[in-house]
Amino acid sequence: MVDPSSNAVADIRARAHAQATLAVPQLPAPPRDILRTPDACFALLNDFPYQPHYTEIGGLRIAHIDEGPRDGPTVLLMHGEPTWSYLYRKMIPVLLAAGCRVIAPDLVGFGRSDKPSRAADISYLAQVQWMTAWMDASGLQHLTLFCQDWGSLIGLRMVAQAPERFDRVVLANGGLPTGTTATPKAFKLWRAFARHSPWFPIGRIVKAGCAQGLEPAAIAAYNAPFPTRAHSQAARVLPSLVPTDSSDPERERNERAWAFFKTWDKPFLTLFSNRDPITRGGEKTWQKSVPGAKHQPHATIRGAGHFLQEDRGPEVAQAVADFIRCTPAAR
Repeated sequence: MVDPSSNAVADIRARAHAQATLAVPQLPAPPRDILRTPDACFALLNDFPYQPHYTEIGGLRIAHIDEGPRDGPTVLLMHGEPTWSYLYRKMIPVLLAAGCRVIAPDLVGFGRSDKPSRAADISYLAQVQWMTAWMDASGLQHLTLFCQDWGSLIGLRMVAQAPERFDRVVLANGGLPTGTTATPKAFKLWRAFARHSPWFPIGRIVKAGCAQGLEPAAIAAYNAPFPTRAHSQAARVLPSLVPTDSSDPERERNERAWAFFKTWDKPFLTLFSNRDPITRGGEKTWQKSVPGAKHQPHATIRGAGHFLQEDRGPEVAQAVADFIRCTPAAR
């Protein structure tokens, strides 16, 4: 018989409470003004041959790619700001060669997904609601989440709300900010630039986040989803939606998600790079706080900046494939 005062029971109760308080409210009302990037904008991509699939969620069309065997381990690749699923083009071949099924959505406002043109229609909570509903509609199960940047702010909340869908988590250059720690100077500068600069060259912004540079064709590919200023509204807004002080409306939900992860005992791996001025060192808190992170092969990805998928994509993908192989999930 289990002692009701035991740590195990306390952990179970904490997890149940966190999940109950993280329940996703109903979807927000459909944005009033929605833009859709013309297919012609993506016509010149010569290194991203994957066909998009579309799902209607809350009045919006959300795009994703789905490659590899349906019976293979399923890897969910969540991109961040201001990128799109193209960011994973160097990782996808390695994961496919390892026998994985690879699913990479475009967040609302990015890539081939629909784009609200009004800032008022974009919020942190709405992004979590849209992507959780997309995941539910897609019927995804036994997932390995790989998340970076805003892909982690959203993806980790998705795990906390539907843990039964996930077998393991890989966190790279990201986290769940609650506004209770100091904001890096590099992020403050980026947020101010996104808010105020009349010039917002997304491809060059991505290049600035890479330690190894970025070829002109890739810069053009990152610009492709944003043919007008109105198309880039989400890319402009998201930096200001990162919780950076205790008054942020998403602070409490992120704190609840943190409480959940302190009880998460499934495999949890960190792959942070050594040249990211925003998230460098953030992996230590996760390694100490998450039970499933103990005794895992955490690694520092050297020679990589914020967008380690660009700088060291094949290396990162191989680490994910090895992690999946070494942590078989119970079915």
